[in-house]
Amino acid sequence: MDWLRGLVSRLRKADPGLLGLKTATRAAICIPAVFAFTHQVIGNAQMSLFGAFGSFAILVFADFGGTPRARLSAFLVLAAVGAIFIPLGTLCAKNPWLAGASMGVVAFAVLFSGLINGYFAAGATAAMLTYILPVSMPVSASVIPDRLAGWGIACLVGISAQLLIWPTRPRDRLGPLIARACRELADVTESGGSVDEASKAIGQLRDQFFATPYRPTGPTDSAQALTFIVDELDWFKTRLLAPTAEPEVAPLCRDENAEVIDATAAALRAAGARFEGSDVVPDLARLDAARDALAESIPERLPEMPQAADPDTILGALGPSFRLRVMSYSAHQIATNAMAATGGHRPRTRPTLEAVGRLAREHTGPRSQWFRDSIRGAAALAIGVFVARETGVQNGFWVVLGTLSVLRSNALATGATVISALAGTAIGIVAGALIVVAIGTDTTVLWLLLPVAVLFASYAPRIVSFAAGQAGFTILLLILFNLIVPVGWKVGIVRVQDVAIGFGISLAVGVVFWPRGAASLVRSSVAEAYVSGVEFVDAAVARIVDRTKMTASQPAARAAEATAVRLDDAFRHYLAERSAKRLDLGDVGTLVSGAGHLRRTALSLTGLGLRVDGGLVPGDDGERLSADAEGVHQWYCRLATALVDGDDPPPVGAPDATGRRHLAMRVGRAAAGGSDAEIHGAVMLLWASEHLDNLAHLEERLVPPAAAAAEVRRRWWARDVATHSQ
Repeated sequence: MDWLRGLVSRLRKADPGLLGLKTATRAAICIPAVFAFTHQVIGNAQMSLFGAFGSFAILVFADFGGTPRARLSAFLVLAAVGAIFIPLGTLCAKNPWLAGASMGVVAFAVLFSGLINGYFAAGATAAMLTYILPVSMPVSASVIPDRLAGWGIACLVGISAQLLIWPTRPRDRLGPLIARACRELADVTESGGSVDEASKAIGQLRDQFFATPYRPTGPTDSAQALTFIVDELDWFKTRLLAPTAEPEVAPLCRDENAEVIDATAAALRAAGARFEGSDVVPDLARLDAARDALAESIPERLPEMPQAADPDTILGALGPSFRLRVMSYSAHQIATNAMAATGGHRPRTRPTLEAVGRLAREHTGPRSQWFRDSIRGAAALAIGVFVARETGVQNGFWVVLGTLSVLRSNALATGATVISALAGTAIGIVAGALIVVAIGTDTTVLWLLLPVAVLFASYAPRIVSFAAGQAGFTILLLILFNLIVPVGWKVGIVRVQDVAIGFGISLAVGVVFWPRGAASLVRSSVAEAYVSGVEFVDAAVARIVDRTKMTASQPAARAAEATAVRLDDAFRHYLAERSAKRLDLGDVGTLVSGAGHLRRTALSLTGLGLRVDGGLVPGDDGERLSADAEGVHQWYCRLATALVDGDDPPPVGAPDATGRRHLAMRVGRAAAGGSDAEIHGAVMLLWASEHLDNLAHLEERLVPPAAAAAEVRRRWWARDVATHSQ
């Protein structure tokens, strides 16, 4: 029994909640049942073929998560898509050129739509299967009703099984991690928690987040909220745990600071509780009121300071309040997005079609990894369909499936995957041939083995390996086709041929379309994010200095958001390319996170701009702040250029303490005898200078990973030159 307990323990570690086993068992029950009904009872070959593979698509390829209502909606959409694709594919299959071209269009549309919503991405393979099967097997249009009937039976049985057999889904892995991170940050905010535990919690959350196959994206509120909250927690941690010296003077607004701390911690705990199933609503009104009270109290309390206070005293007295203001703003974002991600309020009204169109425009171009992968997949599948039809292979459907199964985001990854695919197929042929030879024409035994084959083919890729999954799928193919048309083990040889053809197509497309994968795109995407982010900072500063430029930051904000989304996609694909790593993941993560910090700073500066009254800032102070922003702009633009060109990053420049001290003196003069508006404006300028100073300090964190990236690129460039010279 020890071996059995050990096996169960290993399964639970590799398959948390035994979701994979439940999914495979559900498929092993339903797929043979659908096939038996359509093949034995109805006796229609086309219906049985589309019933069997349609069931496999719904029960194995399209295992949607989420609430029962959301899952039902996703499956119904998939059913409708299949009902359109099957007759369309059947009609286009008559001409090889039309078949290949239509496959390319359909594949691109399905793959590219994945950026709209995680469900679209998760159901892409299942949706494409409903087109691959009919377009690869040319027959008369008269069989369309039979094919649709098979698909309809598969949908009825498959969707019912998905929702009724083991309907309870395992808890989202991100939810508990987000809850823990919120609690740890709240404890540290109140100085009662462990800094190390908070950092560890954020690190585990980010690791799990980037390990998720499909990061929720798109225009929906809940998807955007979950996407944003992880980055916002990391940003909060950066501000909370930033090493700062103890102030030599007491904070100016001690009571107001304490209220902001309490409100911030309470909002974080409420946000975390929502990811644990609680219905608690974060008290955002209290948080906003505390932040506003703090901002209003600073100008009121400044006259209480000694009139001869030096700039260092002023900065020390205001520093804690400045930092708490940024933290409370971040906590508000965390709580708001926690509500949206957990269904705590109705989605905001927004033009969904317009949002989808904007998202598509932002990703149309070679800078987007979604666009690259969609083009690559569409080209490979289109060529696969055309080659299968023109060469007249026995089962062209398997050529296209072979192309789909081994296609990855670069030529190197494709080559590594195809070795596993061919090895697994060969093992499956040997095992399947032995089964068929031993059984002979006894279909009863084949029927008994069919559920076992479905179980193994469904579960092996999750628990064993990709090669094991290929072996299981090949065995399932042998059994299934020998039940339809007994041809013995020779069908396995056809499967090897098909996979080999599909591999060749996939490899060729991988070489032609962006063969280096996501690594080079990450560099350019990071650089683009730094440029758009620092331009957003410039626009936000201009909004503070000159109130006539109220709308100047809006285009910059949209551009920064678009580049941030593209960077996230490129980074996710880079993480998936395990065989093509050059840069240290920690270095890449630091550079990506730095771009996010730049954008967050611009958002905070935009909030400051809303609090500034009047027109152009008089005197030299506005010009001084603009000059500081220009210095930050130039450094980050030089960093972006260095990342693209593979050069060493620019040297770190010391933050301009003189400028901040000058602004602190202005605050002191205003406090000594100025009007409320003058005091308020001076404080806002100093606050903005604090933001720019933080960006200057961030440079120190970005230089080492940027230098490492330059060294790696020089090393690989030298290796490429040496290789070509030989």
